[in-house]
Amino acid sequence: MADPDEYESLPASTPFSVVATAGAVAGVAEHCVMYPVDLVKTRMQSLCCEKQHRVGIYRMLSTMIKEEGKFRPLRGVNAMMAGAGPAHAMYFGCLEKGKTVATSMKVAPHWGDGVAAVFATCLHDAVMTPAEVVKQRMQMCCSPYASSWDCTRTVYNSEGLRAFYRSYATALSMNIPYQVAMVVTYGMVQRSTNPEKAYKPGVHFLAGAVAGGVASTVTMPLDVCKTLLNTQESAVLHALKKQEVRGFFNAFKAVYAMAGFRGYFHGLTPRILYQAPSTAISWSVYEFFKHYLNLAPVEKDLDYETLSVMKSASVPGQVGSRVGHLSPGGASSSSTQNIEDHQESIHVAVPLPSRL
Repeated sequence: MADPDEYESLPASTPFSVVATAGAVAGVAEHCVMYPVDLVKTRMQSLCCEKQHRVGIYRMLSTMIKEEGKFRPLRGVNAMMAGAGPAHAMYFGCLEKGKTVATSMKVAPHWGDGVAAVFATCLHDAVMTPAEVVKQRMQMCCSPYASSWDCTRTVYNSEGLRAFYRSYATALSMNIPYQVAMVVTYGMVQRSTNPEKAYKPGVHFLAGAVAGGVASTVTMPLDVCKTLLNTQESAVLHALKKQEVRGFFNAFKAVYAMAGFRGYFHGLTPRILYQAPSTAISWSVYEFFKHYLNLAPVEKDLDYETLSVMKSASVPGQVGSRVGHLSPGGASSSSTQNIEDHQESIHVAVPLPSRL
């Protein structure tokens, strides 16, 4: 079984499906648990509707439930779930690949984390941006859409496909620094408080919360601009005498014209209250899956890593990276046969996709 201190890096033979599953579960858990707070943040970022940002978080939620129904804080969550799963699967998969490449190239950990975060964010946002458009339009006060599907269809018919990616450049300009700050901060907190690289749920949760809070504060003005680009508030367009707001620069000017400098920080408190715990949840869930899958207990003399279709038997007595302890320094014919039998049995019991 694997050394507990080695949990942080998944085995090289781990199939992408394992990483993707762990990432998808982490992403869905992150967004669903904190979704009501995210809804309040979106409403507080409204530039014209005073009803949406003149009261506190608790009062807004309670008033919303009273006036609009008890399920209103979850309206649009299905669009978020549809995007969060595949988006986070690619995100964490890219981070793990980047960590492996950085280690092989002997790059400093914080540089490796930062570069991997850039590529991971580009993949993540390509899937998540359309989901964000639908989700935020469903979250706004007096949203005219009956469902997420109705919103998707209406936006496509009236504004075209580009409406779903109107904020993509702004999202990248915000999320790349956000994710770099978050991933680097998470790694720094981890390395300073957990130098032995052991599985410590409390440390992972704390590191995620600190990373989410720091990154949220730094990128708050960009998030306000992204919300305006996604929602295209009719009152704002009317006040500015525009048909639409396009591009980050125009959104930046529109926010200042409507609300001044303070407008760039509308919704900061709920954003921190959303991002800090949601980032902590996401990384805690992901670290749990890494720990569980990497240190799965041996049942019937089988290590979990035999699930892999990428095993290497080039070294005598060693299969992959973690079962060489079965026959140190060499392997008898019987032990080699046992390993082959184990591989054959697990491959039959758990079929994996032929192409990942």
